[in-house]
Amino acid sequence: MAFYGVELKSRLLLGTARYPSPKILAEAIRASRAEVVTVSLRREAGPERAGQSFWSLVRSLGVRVLPNTAGCHTVKEAVTTAHMARELFETSWVKLEVIRDEDTLQPDVFGLVEAARVLGEEGFEVFPYTTEDLAVADRLVEAGCRVLMPWGAPIGSARGLNNVYGLKALRAHFPDVPLVVDAGLGVPSHAAAAMELGYDAVLLNTAVAEAGDPVAMARAFALAIEAGHTAFRAQPMEPRDMAVPSTPTIGRAALGD
Repeated sequence: MAFYGVELKSRLLLGTARYPSPKILAEAIRASRAEVVTVSLRREAGPERAGQSFWSLVRSLGVRVLPNTAGCHTVKEAVTTAHMARELFETSWVKLEVIRDEDTLQPDVFGLVEAARVLGEEGFEVFPYTTEDLAVADRLVEAGCRVLMPWGAPIGSARGLNNVYGLKALRAHFPDVPLVVDAGLGVPSHAAAAMELGYDAVLLNTAVAEAGDPVAMARAFALAIEAGHTAFRAQPMEPRDMAVPSTPTIGRAALGD
């Protein structure tokens, strides 16, 4: 799997917020075997540089950082945040979020496309947090995005894949674009289901960070993602409406008179 030419072995991307402690965060990242973690610029650049120790911890883990524009509600705010993130984290990667609805944290897809176009023209490699809408995805690809990150369900909701049909259609429509399910997953079976649809990776945060045992949950998600991807490659059988006996009828014992 590759994002913008960068080859990765792990298909799990992990967020870094809401963990009980930095120690547990570090152990969860190791248990997940994630090679990419998302980092909010707001945390790093907060008052009194409270994120300095956090940033040092992330760097010590040897993972690649994907800064995000979490909390941005306008194109201008998202673009400005991306500029600051590139300077601070020294990467052209940015997970682009432009939020419209406060209750569901649903993206403003119009602002998202505009911001993606602006950032793409400035040399950023954009990972847009979007919906499963095909038309929006098409606009994002036209704007230069070479990765798409549709939601499974609203951020932090743990509801799983709300629109399997839409996600399958997106996969079929963009067979060559890396697709990452981002947000809304709650348990490892949700991640396995996404991978069985042929998705390339999964991005998680709350499902791991707020689990009773984040380290064990990170490990469980990693195993589920590997299982789901392996199952997809193994080409599962199609569902049937009628039963089919698994035992051949030839050679069945017959009782005489």
